[in-house]
Amino acid sequence: MLHIEVPTGRRLVWYLAMEEYLAKHVKEETFVTWVVSPTVIFGRHQVMEAEVNVDFCRANGIAMYRRKSGGGCVYADGGNLMMSLISPNTHSEVVFQSFLDSVSGVLRDAGFAAVKSEHNDIMVEGYKVSGNACYALPTGTIVHGTLLVNVDFAVLQQAITPSVEKLSKHGVQSVRQRVANLSQYAAFDRIGTINACSAHLINALCTRTRELSQEEIEVIDQIEQSYLDPQFIAGK
Repeated sequence: MLHIEVPTGRRLVWYLAMEEYLAKHVKEETFVTWVVSPTVIFGRHQVMEAEVNVDFCRANGIAMYRRKSGGGCVYADGGNLMMSLISPNTHSEVVFQSFLDSVSGVLRDAGFAAVKSEHNDIMVEGYKVSGNACYALPTGTIVHGTLLVNVDFAVLQQAITPSVEKLSKHGVQSVRQRVANLSQYAAFDRIGTINACSAHLINALCTRTRELSQEEIEVIDQIEQSYLDPQFIAGK
């Protein structure tokens, strides 16, 4: 599998635009990891106000974006390792399950009792440490997931827990499972940092690495604009 190094410090939706670009132009399985500043990302069909504590996020400088895949609401910060698998294989469910098997296998090899769940999560000792979603395109499959390494759960609980009034007005929030950071487990002592966790996955899954070219970055910049459209973010 190919690993692609990507620029750091971009908005979360830039990396989603990157996934789109790679799915259309890269003709081999590709793995990417990335980390973002505090951000809430919610699913294509979700009502933002029913999933996100908008007032809290605005007051605390937490970005809010909609993605083009389904699934629930996710909070990401510098302790959340984001993972992308892009495959030219259009059999999306096959790609999805293979990805979950691979990542959970790497975690087991590192000493974690990791298993995939029927909800496409990865669990360790009954706690969710990774949530994942699949996004099918005519040219291939995008799988994106989270790996909770050292996420600030106090902020997470406030950022994606709306008020009772907003819930009653807009609908119900997604079912949320118990979550845990990998750093809570003894096995993490052998890894040590989120960067080392990323390197461990890359070394286990990939055989070669390249960087994005400047030309590719410029195209991705353009794709990102579709995610920044206020009408798209609002679900209109």
